[in-house]
Amino acid sequence: MSRTAIFSALVLRSRASGESNSEVTLLTAEEGIIKATVFGGPKSKLRAHSAPYNSGQVWIYRDKAKNYAKLSDFDVRSWRIGLRELYERSMAASALAETILSSHGGGGEWGTALHLATATLDTLESAANDELCGRLLVHFLWRWTGFLGIQPHLECCSSCGIDGDIQLWYSIRESSALCASCIREESLGIGEQGAGSRVIKLNPGCRKWLCTANSLEPSQVYRYSMDSKSFNEVKSLAASVLTNAFGKRLASWDW
Repeated sequence: MSRTAIFSALVLRSRASGESNSEVTLLTAEEGIIKATVFGGPKSKLRAHSAPYNSGQVWIYRDKAKNYAKLSDFDVRSWRIGLRELYERSMAASALAETILSSHGGGGEWGTALHLATATLDTLESAANDELCGRLLVHFLWRWTGFLGIQPHLECCSSCGIDGDIQLWYSIRESSALCASCIREESLGIGEQGAGSRVIKLNPGCRKWLCTANSLEPSQVYRYSMDSKSFNEVKSLAASVLTNAFGKRLASWDW
């Protein structure tokens, strides 16, 4: 049986390993997260090919008895050099990669995860300005909550069912959206939204954007703008849902 397998992969991380080698962490459509050693110094062609955010077909040699995996070849289909041309693009790409790694690749449906990640990176790389970079990141984070199956229902109050163009609050403690009549102001602390707040205000514009975002490909996000208030609410909500799932808040979300 051949010890070499071929994967469709995206490089999420590359770290030094030993004096001249590196270890890459890949998101693959076939097996999710895979780690492999890349041999060669800084001038190695294979090491250059396996830089973060490159994607394509990879050949992985495995020795299961030694629990060892080596990247033996990489046919790069997307280099994404443009991600390094703007600070905001680079930071958004880093946050995307860290989110995927923190959720272990999503735990299944890796082909869908790979598609969402590469489509977001392609859009970031092609022409995203600083404002669009932020929207693309929160779009990815929100879509990722749906991929993980932890996305809250926002069409109506989860308690009484009232819907329409109304103000809702997302209760971090109860992981649900509640209307003014159902939320308990004295115990949940409605007020200024901040790091210690236990609720997140969701105005109708924020909710409308989030409901639309689920059906949008990353390449379509530029068509749907947000005011700064709605953007901050969307970002706070997506980060809060993922924080509850991961047990920690990623610093890369707050650039």
